[in-house]
Amino acid sequence: MNTTAEIVKNTVPSELIDHNLVAVEGEDMADGMIRYELRPAKKRDGSVVDGVHNAWIIFNNPAQYNSYTTDMVKATILAFRRASVDRSVNAVVFTAVGDKAFCTGGNTKEYAEYYAGNPQEYRQYMRLFNDMVSAILGCDKPVICRVNGMRIGGGQEIGMACDFTVAHDLCNFGQAGPKHGSAAIGGATDFLPVMIGCEQAMISGTLCEPFSAHKAARLGIIGDVVPSLKINGEFVANPTVNTDTFLDQYGRIIHGEFKQGEEFKAGRAKMKEGEIDLSLLDEKVEALCAKLIETFPECMTKSLEELRKPKLEAWNRNKEDARDWLALNMMNEARTGFRAFNEGNKETGREISFTELRQALAQGMPWTEEFIESLMPGK
Repeated sequence: MNTTAEIVKNTVPSELIDHNLVAVEGEDMADGMIRYELRPAKKRDGSVVDGVHNAWIIFNNPAQYNSYTTDMVKATILAFRRASVDRSVNAVVFTAVGDKAFCTGGNTKEYAEYYAGNPQEYRQYMRLFNDMVSAILGCDKPVICRVNGMRIGGGQEIGMACDFTVAHDLCNFGQAGPKHGSAAIGGATDFLPVMIGCEQAMISGTLCEPFSAHKAARLGIIGDVVPSLKINGEFVANPTVNTDTFLDQYGRIIHGEFKQGEEFKAGRAKMKEGEIDLSLLDEKVEALCAKLIETFPECMTKSLEELRKPKLEAWNRNKEDARDWLALNMMNEARTGFRAFNEGNKETGREISFTELRQALAQGMPWTEEFIESLMPGK
């Protein structure tokens, strides 16, 4: 009897049809700000599976905390399409370079300097953003978000569009909308109520207070969390977070609030004694990819399609209305908030005086150029 390899060799057509929309070659896209890598897939024992890969889609904009520019959004859409139709791909790992940020959302410099006050242009940008989220939700392969640092704002939204999330425990999660002139309607208001319930979704989507990876695991936004801080050669839990209560045999931390005052400062000082090592994060990601290999691929794709439906239905129901509102909002609050973040600094802060804004609006103040300018940090 012929082996499987011999049967494949004698049966597979010599030339296969390419189902990509456009020809994409090489590992660097968007001038190197998106990296696309095919890495050898491995079994649970660590041995390489010949001819099978995991596609790594990597944001490479660490100087701006891996925020995505318009070109990066376009490249990400193509990258997910590329991974989706690649017959050799087992799973997609969506991540970023460095250990500070997975993604902090849209590029505020580009927002402030090009899109602010330009709603018709921002509306076209939001078409691309919508397509990026839809590309993640529609990928035929399981998508793992490897969170290597902050996952904030739009970064949180594209992260929640993924199927699985593994993070190291120095990461922060959350939204930024109402603090910076927007609303978290690029996916968060769709996904959060489904994933963590209405009350916690309300807290995250309106108050915009970042929370720890441990709390994210407790809430159910991420599937696994590992330590990354190494002191004297040993991994230790995030010292700025209370991590003293666990869930029985699973070992999942259910207490993940940031410490307060002096305790928090002491934790920050402790962090300076060590170094960040993401090896455990990579081990977790590889282990998850290895588990995914041991499934029928078409059954996996169908399971993904069905399990994504609660997120996908909410997303498709709201994305166009959200796009229209976000475009128009670029004329006032977003225009002000993104400029404040872009023009501010550590000394002046990156937010406007919200009390002065509300006092002026209470008197019927229109959004004039002079008024917006007066709200900038340091004015």
